[in-house]
Amino acid sequence: MRHALTLVAVTASAMLATAAIGAPQMGSVSQELKDAVAAPTRTPANTARDKYRHPAETLAFFGVKPTDTVVELWPGGGWYTEILAPYLKKGRGTLWAAAPWPNGIKGAQNLRQKDSTTYGEVAFAAFPVWNEGEPKIRDNSVDVVLTFRNVHNWRMGYQREDKADYSPEAFKQIFAMLKPGGTLGIEDHRLPENADAERERTSGYIKVSTIKKLAADAGFEFVASSEVNANPKDTADWPKGVWTLPPSYTLKDVDRTKYEAIGESDRMTLKFRKPG
Repeated sequence: MRHALTLVAVTASAMLATAAIGAPQMGSVSQELKDAVAAPTRTPANTARDKYRHPAETLAFFGVKPTDTVVELWPGGGWYTEILAPYLKKGRGTLWAAAPWPNGIKGAQNLRQKDSTTYGEVAFAAFPVWNEGEPKIRDNSVDVVLTFRNVHNWRMGYQREDKADYSPEAFKQIFAMLKPGGTLGIEDHRLPENADAERERTSGYIKVSTIKKLAADAGFEFVASSEVNANPKDTADWPKGVWTLPPSYTLKDVDRTKYEAIGESDRMTLKFRKPG
């Protein structure tokens, strides 16, 4: 009987540990974060994608506080910038948008031009920093670094003429900018572990194990994972890679109804920590 009770206790502990790395419940999302996601300044086309991207739950899982200094890497058109900027402004935090210099930050700059009240305090920097004179995030100065669906781009050599994989250098630069104890939050398209690793160079998908290794090699500790952005309908084997699915629809009207029913990609959501 004693062995049975021990087994029950161990099983219960394992279940609790598993729950801890799952998607956070809405109850764990602060009112400030809910308000930022519901902000009227957000673009309607962006809010329509909340059902796939779960921004409140994702940012809560990463533990982003409104007082933090946050770097958003490669913000693109500013999907997450529209949420992070008012959230951090209200808490007197700081938001940096960092991307290939100077063209990569134009999307975030356009937000500032459109609404300087909401986005006027967003700062800009280069990432990765390749050339002398490019504005750089200071070492050991940041609480949180976030990047959404970008590690696969670094792996594919995107934005480089030689298409060389620069993901190890990118992680090295992220590690340098974070304060000891700081958080790295990553969301990306998930390639099945049994898939050919060469597909990471062409498909837009990347393995969880690849990202964990990149982070570990740079010095990070893995903290937790969440399935908040998972999509079991995505088999990650589409004719035009991840861009076959919404919102890209690279095949345009070919099988569009099929891909619309699948929805956006299956995504990993990973949290790492800089020791210290």
